[in-house]
Amino acid sequence: MQTRQSHIILGRRDISPSVFSLRLERNGFTFEPGQYVFVNLPGDENVRQYSIYSAIQDPYIEFLIKEISDGFISKKLKKLNPGDKLEIEGPYGFFTINDSFYTTPPLLLVSTGTGIAPFHSFIRSKPLLKYRLIHGVRYGNETYYKNGYNHYVLCTSRDNTGDYNGRVTRYQENNPVSSDFLCYLSGNFAMVEDMTDILLKQGLPDNHIFSEVHN
Repeated sequence: MQTRQSHIILGRRDISPSVFSLRLERNGFTFEPGQYVFVNLPGDENVRQYSIYSAIQDPYIEFLIKEISDGFISKKLKKLNPGDKLEIEGPYGFFTINDSFYTTPPLLLVSTGTGIAPFHSFIRSKPLLKYRLIHGVRYGNETYYKNGYNHYVLCTSRDNTGDYNGRVTRYQENNPVSSDFLCYLSGNFAMVEDMTDILLKQGLPDNHIFSEVHN
């Protein structure tokens, strides 16, 4: 049963020029990798959905947050300090994996921006997971925890500092996978829609494609 709980902020980390993470006390909270929660400040009715960035075995909960220039909640969250409180409600969602996937070909994980958050939780929660992770950002300095992944491809659309200069969709067009792969897509709606079309054309059955849209 989902409940709303108050959690104390343990710390904030600046990860890239526009992205930071908030780490909260665990306070008995349980979840499955890939799930999300609703976050709000105490007494504030405005809520925002965030995928959980931390692993299930971590003694804390962590969220990856992009500061939006005209955003109402992200700017408030960036001003929080250790000892402040946040309320979270959840967990929600079925964008999850199970142990039977260890016997399949590597999972194809495709994300843009902070859409990488659920995959970070997947990979750190399940150390034996076989995967290929493709991450799309605008500039190379917008990566998060790059050295913590194996089989990682960074696609940069506005400079050539990544492993591939171009969007994740173009990378996939040039690097198809076999039809027995399972593919998880997490990011902006346009990427998810375009990537789904590409994968279907490359022969993946639609029940091998799972997606979650992030703003």
